[in-house]
Amino acid sequence: MGSFGENLRRERELRGVSLREIADNTKISVRFLEALEEDRVDVLPGGLFTRAFVKQYAAFVGLDSERAVADFLALHGQPEPESSPPPPERPAMLSPGAFFFAAVVLVAAVLVLRPGGGNEPESAPTDALTPVPVAPAVLPTDRVYPPPVTAATPEPARDTLVLTMTAEQNCWVEVRADGETVLSRILAAGESETLEAKGEIVLSVGNAGGLAIRVNDQPARPLGRSGEVRKNIVITRQSLPGLVETEGVTAPDGQSG
Repeated sequence: MGSFGENLRRERELRGVSLREIADNTKISVRFLEALEEDRVDVLPGGLFTRAFVKQYAAFVGLDSERAVADFLALHGQPEPESSPPPPERPAMLSPGAFFFAAVVLVAAVLVLRPGGGNEPESAPTDALTPVPVAPAVLPTDRVYPPPVTAATPEPARDTLVLTMTAEQNCWVEVRADGETVLSRILAAGESETLEAKGEIVLSVGNAGGLAIRVNDQPARPLGRSGEVRKNIVITRQSLPGLVETEGVTAPDGQSG
């Protein structure tokens, strides 16, 4: 297993991403990015800046950014700064005016509670306190709450795109469904994933020859050679005829790289 920096570089190269692409998008200089991949922490500014560099690098290439920061801190001994506890609250002090007012209220309460110091309340009529009986509620026993659901499971819409991927070799895969990234990781050899989209799927692979795909249960043509990086292969209902294999007909290449 390589060092932290070697693992970063390997993940970046699997995705076909250059250091210049990361620098242009994250505004981190290439010098600092190279220092991360070479484990040269002495070149990095340290503190919060280094953690921010690791987090942005990992997020750009599709890694778990929080896990990457934790691994970096564990290897290079830079623990997160502990927040200082809040200062203890000072006990509230009564002003002289408030103390005098409290004393007056206390004396007045003592005078009222002395025998003869206040008027006895009249006794309330006892019949006014007699509770009124309430008839018990009767619930029907032939109902079921909530009513049972008997509707059949709806079938997928006709326009739904179903992409099934099977890795024949280890292969990095990124899938965006209807504009949202739903998968970005390495599929191990023999592993499969099935994803759905309403209108568009955009597929990027780091080893085109190591991935076989089916769209709406139709086998697709090979995506490329082993080790070849293919980016932004657009799959829609319109491009589907040029992507899947058609028996006896050579379909035009509908992929966009």
